[in-house]
Amino acid sequence: MRMKDVVLMATVSSFENMAQPGRHELKQFSELFEPVFKASRDEAKRNAIAAISRCATVPDQVAWFIATQPIALAAIFITTSPAISDEMLIQIARTQGPLHAKAVAARENLSVKVVDALVSLHTALEKHRGEDEVAPRDAETALIEEQGFAVTREEQLRQHLKALVHRDTLARDAETAESVDNTRTSLLIRFARLKEARSFSFTLADALGSSRWLSERIMLDLSGQQLGTALMALGLDEADGCFMLTQFYPHLKEMAGTESRAVTLWSGLDPERCDDRMRAWLRADDYAEGRKPEDEQAANANDAPALPQTAERPVFGRRRAVGAKR
Repeated sequence: MRMKDVVLMATVSSFENMAQPGRHELKQFSELFEPVFKASRDEAKRNAIAAISRCATVPDQVAWFIATQPIALAAIFITTSPAISDEMLIQIARTQGPLHAKAVAARENLSVKVVDALVSLHTALEKHRGEDEVAPRDAETALIEEQGFAVTREEQLRQHLKALVHRDTLARDAETAESVDNTRTSLLIRFARLKEARSFSFTLADALGSSRWLSERIMLDLSGQQLGTALMALGLDEADGCFMLTQFYPHLKEMAGTESRAVTLWSGLDPERCDDRMRAWLRADDYAEGRKPEDEQAANANDAPALPQTAERPVFGRRRAVGAKR
């Protein structure tokens, strides 16, 4: 990691750890954040934005700066940050284009004021829908090329992983959802054991029915909290989940009293909240990728879809329910 990336993450980490930052701290963070952010690489930028998205208070200058970044960077902040005011959400939707407006629409618990503003923009969004379908894929392609992957290589690896998922069920007339879940879990454990982050990320995206961008963003959270959330939502048990966390985040192997930090992290996760957070992330991912969310597909089942359909999605919590019955 470059020194400038380290400075960015140190700046964000210091701010994130302030329970109630005062006026001086907010001003200081505003002055420091933008220049170090611009000097950092995209990987560090995504990680920094993911951390800031969890902060209850963010200076308006910083919030606006992040929200007006390209959608591949800004989506998670726009869709989840509790620090964005209604006025700023409306301004983002009106000035930053259709993809940013869709990210605003993906937020939970929108106020009547924001909903009215989004409705007024509906005609303009419909007009530019064709452009929306292309832009998210361009962003993901740029991300892959930046990391040295070719788009063709991505598709080949996706197909290979899908073949592995279905390999053990081809002899059956109809495969069950549980068998696919178990095979994907085995692949996740295998790639975690080998510490093959790239293959693990592809498998995680396939298990979630998400874009590669979302699975990468989840893994870029160095605290392990987001990966833990995704794994719990997928129904993994504590042993497998903690094993995967310690493989990619070695600091979680450290002992905190009588148990490892990974066990402490896992024990602090609430299954239902993990399910809800994962659904929210997937809705944001759908909007960012130009797909129609599943709830909109159901509401418009008789209409021809204007956007590509979403990938097959897991039923979060189903594996835990099955395990409880046994």
